[in-house]
Amino acid sequence: MKTTLDEMFAFVTIADVGSLTRAAEKLHLPNSVMSRLLRRMEQKLDTTLMRRTTRSLELTEEGQVFLEHARSILAAVDFAEEQTVSHRKQLAGRLRVNAATPFMQHVLTPLIPQFHVSYPDIELELNTSDEVIDLIEHRTDVAIRIGALRDSTLNARVLANSRLRILASPEYLDRAGRPARPADLEKHTLLGYSQLDTLNNWPLRHAGYDVYKVRPSVRASSGETLLALAENGTGIACLGDYMTTVARRRGRLVEVLVDDTVELYRPIHAVYYRNTRLSARIAVFLDFVAEHFKDAGETSQGRLPSRRLQTALK
Repeated sequence: MKTTLDEMFAFVTIADVGSLTRAAEKLHLPNSVMSRLLRRMEQKLDTTLMRRTTRSLELTEEGQVFLEHARSILAAVDFAEEQTVSHRKQLAGRLRVNAATPFMQHVLTPLIPQFHVSYPDIELELNTSDEVIDLIEHRTDVAIRIGALRDSTLNARVLANSRLRILASPEYLDRAGRPARPADLEKHTLLGYSQLDTLNNWPLRHAGYDVYKVRPSVRASSGETLLALAENGTGIACLGDYMTTVARRRGRLVEVLVDDTVELYRPIHAVYYRNTRLSARIAVFLDFVAEHFKDAGETSQGRLPSRRLQTALK
């Protein structure tokens, strides 16, 4: 007897949540049913898929192999169903999107009303995280990440490139003075990141290099916090165009050290699992976001950092 799609889906759910009890709650089934289902699958396959302990479940080597194939099969079925449905009615279903707080607030949130009008049957679930997340653990379909990618297990699509600029509020510059050269930054209050120290390497020409490593006086884990601090006149920050466009247009932030700034763009990626097809829901959402950048113009163009600068920024 062959394993059914329902059994595969239940098995993937158990693996994702790591518990029969939580999987049963998620699927609205009794614990006894989930336990019998797992035993039945193991009998059909004549192998042990999971080792059970008093506190957790652990995939066996065979279970891990089966899990990867099960994910691919379920994704292919989901893709086929979506393609069929899309030919006869509006796209529908849930789409879970994760992004850093600044990107969510300044880019995605303003786009959601129009996206909802265009695709009213797609149920968006928007989550924010300022750290790189595990897509499976956080039940995420697509995540937006800024900068170089390190996870080779993911598919990635470049949505745009966002330029970095050195910025401060007019109030801060009136009070502390405008730096004339990068070395003057030592006399100023600098705003930087608390977690990824490489983000405190600013694209400034200094001492024969195209990068200036700053020592922030005030650190924060979120770019949104740094943006608020800069707008409130706390100090000088290095931030991407995607989160500062409005503040610069309205004069709340102005660029400093323009002549010394290296023209550096960071890629904005959408990432999703390599072993799944790009579903129709994800495709239309990413097309919608990418079109926004094309219309905005400011962050859609621009070269990526040179090899020399990429090395310095690592």
